[in-house]
Amino acid sequence: MANADFVFLHAPSVYDFRRESILYGPISDLVPSTPVFEMYPIGFTTLADYLERRGFRVRIVNLAVRMLKSRRFDPEKLIRRLNPLAFGIDLHWMPHAHGAVEVARLVKRHHPYTPVIFGGFSSSYFHEELVQRPEVDFVIRGDSTEEPLAQLMELIRAGKLDDESLAQVPNLTWTDSAGRVRVNPITYSPSDLDHVIIDYTYVVRAVARYADLANFVPFKDWLTYPITAALTVRGCTHNCRTCGGSVSAFRRIHNRSRPAFRSPAQLAEDLRNIRKFSRGPIFILGDLRQPGMDYAKEFLRLVGVDPGPVILELFDAADREYIQKLARTFPNFTMEISPESHDDEVRRAFGRPYTTAAMEETMAYVLEAGCKRLDVFFMIGLPKQDLQSVMDTVAYCGHLMERFDAGADKRLFPFISPLAPFVDPGSEVFERPEEYGYTILFRSLEEHRQALLAPSWKYVLNYETVWMDRHQIAEATYEAGFRLNRLKKQYGLIDPAVADATERRIQRARRLMAQIDDILQIADPMRRQMLLNALKPQVDTANLSTVCEKTELNLPVGLLKFNLWSAAGIVLAGAMGRRRLVTVPNGGGDKKP
Repeated sequence: MANADFVFLHAPSVYDFRRESILYGPISDLVPSTPVFEMYPIGFTTLADYLERRGFRVRIVNLAVRMLKSRRFDPEKLIRRLNPLAFGIDLHWMPHAHGAVEVARLVKRHHPYTPVIFGGFSSSYFHEELVQRPEVDFVIRGDSTEEPLAQLMELIRAGKLDDESLAQVPNLTWTDSAGRVRVNPITYSPSDLDHVIIDYTYVVRAVARYADLANFVPFKDWLTYPITAALTVRGCTHNCRTCGGSVSAFRRIHNRSRPAFRSPAQLAEDLRNIRKFSRGPIFILGDLRQPGMDYAKEFLRLVGVDPGPVILELFDAADREYIQKLARTFPNFTMEISPESHDDEVRRAFGRPYTTAAMEETMAYVLEAGCKRLDVFFMIGLPKQDLQSVMDTVAYCGHLMERFDAGADKRLFPFISPLAPFVDPGSEVFERPEEYGYTILFRSLEEHRQALLAPSWKYVLNYETVWMDRHQIAEATYEAGFRLNRLKKQYGLIDPAVADATERRIQRARRLMAQIDDILQIADPMRRQMLLNALKPQVDTANLSTVCEKTELNLPVGLLKFNLWSAAGIVLAGAMGRRRLVTVPNGGGDKKP
């Protein structure tokens, strides 16, 4: 097996989740991954490709997937066998606060002199706390870390980790020879995304190079549901109050004054490149209208017609003309809209400006245009939202099903889930909670790390509101899920047997949550832990598809999910490119083939 110069490690949310008894609840019901959050960030692929173009061999190791698939898999044994110049660990969103640090600790146990580099949104926010830990050597901040990482890797390869050299690496937080934390300014923040490659050909080549499909799989069930993403933007034009990816959070954490967009030509090319090897759905991340309608129109013109399955997002209401343009370009499209609440006042308080009436009109245009699916997402834990408001949102879902004849049409699918497990650090609510009616319960990275070990998801929540405390948020979640599940059954959106199974899971989860609450009242810590451990078999069966069947989100995928001939061509082209690379007397000319 080929050696790697740089190894990305993706940790599970909690290390080791296989031993802990934790009722995760519905925190991952509406994302492809499980409560372990085993899906590594898309940035792994862009960073890996960027480093490879600079002459470094890069490997991705998805420890979370390996641990999910086998209780016998020993991540420590695998880490011990690796021997790169440096390790990279993502702490992108806060659910990985526990696992990421624990994996770094394992790395240092077996490779005490190998640099450990952290990156991601949450790393950027907690950068100074991270580099004061013995497990972490460097944090690269910002939303675009390809060039800073490449510069740091050049220094590592050359053995030039002196204070003077490190001070020149943009976006870097580190500890100098005197033990002082040094924070280099974020000066690398490119104005567009055309410097990166987002087509996954690196992954196809790397799987062949390392003869290692298991570690590169993005999430547990990806081989049966190979969804990929096309990235339109880093940054955002909207300011949702709890979001760490909002315009104010990007300004605060990443020093980004305006979003960086992928050019329409590059984005269209990304889609074509993905189609070469995958027949699965492509999720185009971000509303195409964020840089302006001219951008969206140019992108659609360049694509022409793409008959494959595509998932699109709307961040605001849209008119009929725009939706029709989308439908002509993507005749097999699914649309996702996240109004969060049926109530205009709640939605405005959250940071979404459009009205319920405008949203409904947009839904009508989407269904009229022939979408294959219309997914509508609502949230629990919002400003100005109480228990009755949540139940009214569920009732509103019934209104939508009635208005759009969901029983016969079966294309409109509403979902509801909690804002969990954390309000994002750097968001408006995290920074100024009282202004929005929130209390933030954990402030430091370490407090969040310890909270993730709580035996029930409601004790992991890092917030409460003046309208609902954590207990009420959890109860509202289960009750809303229960009612919406019955509505979907009533309208025939889900099979009756599936609906009945979901109802049983919700009832079981409620009972387990009550049992855990009772156990936590026991004064003796040893007896308390013994009883929690005894619940683990039941807890593990209640941790997936809690308030809805997870596969409700999946689009139909045929038997032939991949274009194997094209994948083989990518592998061959990559091998030829590598041979050419080693003859070039610049950045990578001295690398071994």
